[in-house]
Amino acid sequence: MPKYRVLITGGSRGIGKAIAKRYGKAGHCVLTPSRNELDLNSTESILNYGKEDNYEVDVLINNAGENKINSISDISVNSWQQTLAVNLTAPFLLIQKISPYMTGNKWGRIVNISSIYSIISRKGRAAYSASKAGLNGFTRTAALEYAEDGILVNSVCPGFVDTDLTRQNNTQEQIAELTNHVPLRKLGSPDEIANFVYFLGSEQNQFITGQTIPIDGGFTTG
Repeated sequence: MPKYRVLITGGSRGIGKAIAKRYGKAGHCVLTPSRNELDLNSTESILNYGKEDNYEVDVLINNAGENKINSISDISVNSWQQTLAVNLTAPFLLIQKISPYMTGNKWGRIVNISSIYSIISRKGRAAYSASKAGLNGFTRTAALEYAEDGILVNSVCPGFVDTDLTRQNNTQEQIAELTNHVPLRKLGSPDEIANFVYFLGSEQNQFITGQTIPIDGGFTTG
């Protein structure tokens, strides 16, 4: 099995940490830059990050996300722009800068971590839902443009996963209520998401591209 260089944003906790662990366990070289190294809210930081060989990667996992809960009337312009910058503009810039290396190799895998809130929504998630829905649309276009170069691009939409962010944005009572609405009657685990992301972002995936795939215990089927 070939060994890849894998760039994972937001790889220090939750789903991103589990994805990094999964690739590391398989023996791949994993890059998980800190915010000081790669600030996804800064175009300058993203462009400077690639001045060395940091953009010479075989697999890109756009995992980092911004999810501030506010009603539409209470969202500031700065907050709206920051959410779109991290969730949509940063993946666009990273794909734009990394794709030439993948194109040169005629092989690459890109997995964008979206959300079920790109398919459905909930009060207070206007900026988050808009940014993730945009990410799904961008994924489809990228898949079409890079297909002839052997680059497969997909979005994964996790449902309710037992992470720090889920517990930060929901009370215990809300988590219990959410669980009751999941057909499998449980939260997902970061490892479950990571295993599927690993499949999409490896040589095992030969024919899946341009897809938006929920991993949500059946939540969005109801």
